[in-house]
Amino acid sequence: MVSRSQFRTCSQKFRWAITLLLFTGCAGAQVGPPPPVPEVSQNSPEVIQVPMPDESAPQNQADRINLDTVQAGEFDQGKMWTFEFPPVDYITETYGFRPDAEWFERARLGALRIPSCSASFVSPNGLVMTNHHCAREFVSQVSGDGEALLDQGFVAENLEDERTVEEFEADQLVEILDVTDEVNAQLDLVPQDERAGARAELLDEIKARIVEQRGGEDSGYEIEMISLYNGGRTSAYVFRRYTNAKLVMAPELQIGFFGGDPDNFTYPRYNMDFAFFRLYDETGAPLSSDTYFPFDRDGLSEGDPIFIVGNPGSTSRLQTVSELEYRRDVSDRFLLETVRKRMAVLEGYIEENPEIAEQYDLRNQYFSLSNTEKAYEGQLKGLHDPVILAKRADTEANFQEAINTDPALQDLYGGLVDRMAELQDLKRSRTDVVAAFSVFGNPILDSSTLIRGFFGLQVISMQQGGAPAEDLESMIDNVRGTPQIPAELDVVLMADRFRDLVEHLGADHPAVMSLLAGRTPEAVAEQVVSNSMLSDSADAVVALESGGIGPQDPAVQAVIDFLPAFLQLNSLFVEVVPEEEAIASELGRARFEIYGTEVPPDATFSLRIADGSVSGYEYNGTIAPVFTTLFGLYDRHYSHSGKEDWALPERWMNPPSSLDLSTPVNFVSTADIIGGNSGSPVLDRDLEVVGLVFDGNIESLPGDYIYLPEKNRSVSVDVRVILEALDEIYDLDRLVLELTTGRLFETEEEADQVGRW
Repeated sequence: MVSRSQFRTCSQKFRWAITLLLFTGCAGAQVGPPPPVPEVSQNSPEVIQVPMPDESAPQNQADRINLDTVQAGEFDQGKMWTFEFPPVDYITETYGFRPDAEWFERARLGALRIPSCSASFVSPNGLVMTNHHCAREFVSQVSGDGEALLDQGFVAENLEDERTVEEFEADQLVEILDVTDEVNAQLDLVPQDERAGARAELLDEIKARIVEQRGGEDSGYEIEMISLYNGGRTSAYVFRRYTNAKLVMAPELQIGFFGGDPDNFTYPRYNMDFAFFRLYDETGAPLSSDTYFPFDRDGLSEGDPIFIVGNPGSTSRLQTVSELEYRRDVSDRFLLETVRKRMAVLEGYIEENPEIAEQYDLRNQYFSLSNTEKAYEGQLKGLHDPVILAKRADTEANFQEAINTDPALQDLYGGLVDRMAELQDLKRSRTDVVAAFSVFGNPILDSSTLIRGFFGLQVISMQQGGAPAEDLESMIDNVRGTPQIPAELDVVLMADRFRDLVEHLGADHPAVMSLLAGRTPEAVAEQVVSNSMLSDSADAVVALESGGIGPQDPAVQAVIDFLPAFLQLNSLFVEVVPEEEAIASELGRARFEIYGTEVPPDATFSLRIADGSVSGYEYNGTIAPVFTTLFGLYDRHYSHSGKEDWALPERWMNPPSSLDLSTPVNFVSTADIIGGNSGSPVLDRDLEVVGLVFDGNIESLPGDYIYLPEKNRSVSVDVRVILEALDEIYDLDRLVLELTTGRLFETEEEADQVGRW
């Protein structure tokens, strides 16, 4: 699962950073490093150029359907309900019970947000459940000398065997403050073209005030300003942050990612994508968690209602049709192209250098990229489906009609949809530079040396401009935070970036000619990495702090060479992005005025509750089963002759005779999810755990911009297979008993004396 916004954020930060650099002299410029590619997974394709999706099937469908008659569906904009506006009446009418405020509070407090994923408390002793793919980096982190726990799996038989993980954050949403009226009152006084900057400053002020009210920076609370409806509504989320965590259990990669890339985003699945952590308090004791989700041993049946509480990352369901068409033709197309190119580079390096790849955790990076590739491929295919776009067009037409028929709304919001379309045309006029610098600066998709060169140029400019020491140090922190990668891989990634410039700008473009000077991209990349003081992270920091790096450094000079071309892109986005954001915010306010809470806001990696039912679906001329079983798991292994992606770990090859092969492994439901929901608990009406979300079907990938309940399916691990695996395969009775009774056992021996759960 992947959040598309995280890819784009990288590029945007670089664009705004260069704006500061060039237009303010960089005296006080501070820019954070680009965030990592989100966790998630798919095969590196043979073809590097992005093939356009096969349009024959959608077009044939469109030939049979009069697109002018296509109407929007009731839930096209999804069912990711917020806790600010819980859908009490809807749940009552749909599922026959009426959840009260206490029910929603329990759902909210039992849920957690961890890096790039969701999680939940599943015992009163700080036990936390999430996906295996959300835990991979921590499993690798705690592996000792001679251990390969990602492959071998990790089982803490005793409490003292649980291993401390670093840089783990679990956020519990303890309070929501609606600050919409305050924000809108202030912004209404600001000209539209200045609102983006004014809004950011205002939210910072509100956040600082709330932090102070909660006891300051060291209070243990984290405040996040959450914009809903593209800024139409604003809330302050108050989190309790937990950082003291230990790994409790994670199965082998081969069972936690069973089926590998080929099975990703598909169904039926046979994947035990689960892992457990434990949070500890400041005294070093297991955290006492009053609110948690107990396990329901009985599981589900077809047709049962379910609820998923988690943090969906990002959706674009409120984007205009013109924005979606721009994504289809330009931005998403070239993003996918770049991802595929870099996957080929990374795959080749891993195959040739397996030991170095393990040292730098490159396999997890590849999993993330491959997942992203498949996700964007599915999204792009949906954008080429004329029926889907016709449904979105009908939604937009209904919205526009509601604005036009109300003079007050017409006065405030009339013409905004058309203006957004004009901005997309403006961006199309510079498709060359958009393509050339697609996701520029992403630490997985770009050379680390080149990224340091970018930040190094800013440091040099700031030093020359007499910037304050704290601002300089903040910028140098960006260099410090840029990951170190093998020099050989760095060269290939840099050369790939230079080839992008040649391909999209042309060999005769002044920036390309200045950069290459008649040399090949490979030769220039080799020269830069071999000779730049910025090729090593530690050396780069020392040199920058001492003022020992100047514009003549090869990495800095490379950035300077292509800077004029990048500035063309930057100037475009400086012109367009603030107005896009202002229009989106105004349209968000309009939608809320017209529809209220009947239409959920786009996902923002903030806590949501989604409803659905356990249900199969039609695909490939048949019906997908609601549940898969351990019988199917073993059949999948043997039918593929134990090939790598379907090879079972050793301990699964000779299971005890007591292993119940009829145990459900995975199931599908109609719940509305997206990237970021990975690790979300699947709950019944009593808020007991019946499953664990880990994926969606291939048909759900257009869910970024439309929810189709007849096609979209969330894929989850069944609670029954988690218990069966822990009991019969991993012999971890102390964890089984904790999940089923809430009781904490310090040793496996102690749990064994209690007997079977």
